[in-house]
Amino acid sequence: MIRHHRRVAAAVALVIGLVLVHDVWAGVPTDQLRSQINRVVKTIEDPELRKESKNKERRTAVRKVADEIFDFTETAKRSLARHWQQRSPAERREFVDLFADLLERSYISKIELYNGEKFAYLGDTIDGDQATVRTKILTKQGSEIPVDYKMLRGPGDRWLVYDVMIEGVSLIANYRTQFNKIIQTSSYQELVKKMKTKQSEFLQDLKRTSERS
Repeated sequence: MIRHHRRVAAAVALVIGLVLVHDVWAGVPTDQLRSQINRVVKTIEDPELRKESKNKERRTAVRKVADEIFDFTETAKRSLARHWQQRSPAERREFVDLFADLLERSYISKIELYNGEKFAYLGDTIDGDQATVRTKILTKQGSEIPVDYKMLRGPGDRWLVYDVMIEGVSLIANYRTQFNKIIQTSSYQELVKKMKTKQSEFLQDLKRTSERS
């Protein structure tokens, strides 16, 4: 599992970018990523959506923007690796939906962990239809956490994130290891069952929070 500071870094890296401390020359992938991140920032800074009673609405709004930043299908496919080929079209659609929710719970919903870290865009490298946008997070303790976004170019010259490298550790590789272990020791069906259980628990928590408010 990713260590705690990596989880915090991922949460910030995936959806924050609040303080730009250094900006070198950047191409289209960086520009598009930064534009979408700015939309997320506006959403989480909305005073109305910051209320506890608005947790569901806030996360729905953030998820909407995230859908325009990330290629969940590509990330899910690469995370499932060789097991993807064995799945039917219906199973693939189900897995992508569950995986997108998993990413939301694990990272996007942790945006509240942001605590004044500074975020820098360092430029990008483009190779055909693939690109890497290099960034880093500067913590209050003075340490630097490198975060690289792996992106693919889609229709309309639109760049979407399919992987995030945090201190050299791949998000996809991390999930691939976990998913493969469950499938190998049990079954694909057991993996889906676990993901559905986590999804249900998350929705129940949101419901209870809304009822208390």
